[in-house]
Amino acid sequence: MDKKAAADHKITELIAERWSPRAFSDKNLEPEKILSLFEAARWAPSAFNEQPWRFITASKSDPQEFEKMLSCLAKSNQVWAKRAQMLIILVVKNKFDYNGKPNRWAMHDCGLALENLLLEAAAQGLQGHPMAGFSTDAVRETYGVPEDYEPLVAVAVGYVGEPELLEGELRDRELDKRERLPLDGFVFEGKWRQPIKK
Repeated sequence: MDKKAAADHKITELIAERWSPRAFSDKNLEPEKILSLFEAARWAPSAFNEQPWRFITASKSDPQEFEKMLSCLAKSNQVWAKRAQMLIILVVKNKFDYNGKPNRWAMHDCGLALENLLLEAAAQGLQGHPMAGFSTDAVRETYGVPEDYEPLVAVAVGYVGEPELLEGELRDRELDKRERLPLDGFVFEGKWRQPIKK
């Protein structure tokens, strides 16, 4: 399924092709592709090179582990994420290793690592769908996440499947046109809300 972004200005193809599907095929993920995703995340920039990201994974190749992670998701996400070939929980380390102080850039840096992972997925012919809908308490308890780490986002990864795999509103959302704010809505110059010159 082609959901390429209809960009107003020229962007690289890889960014245009990345999107967040809910319909995933049952095609297995190749181990080398999985490792490439995390290698891409590994090379994201971070404040003081702290690399505050940690990833917990569960693959369909281990059904028991997959079901364990799936159970941490909100029921509304379980409905479609159960078809993905891999689930990931991104966990952020909130304090610097070198001085123990709060790292106010940690979530930003984890976002950079996740975007690297998502772009690499697109480059490998896969897609990933980040989710806020999961239980941080369930993740913390299930996986023994330490106090100074915080579960941040869940991600479903796999090959894109046909929209017909979904029902009702989910199928409709899969087929909807992708939309974003125009540049005038979030890029300012000179003062707040003054659009950038084009």
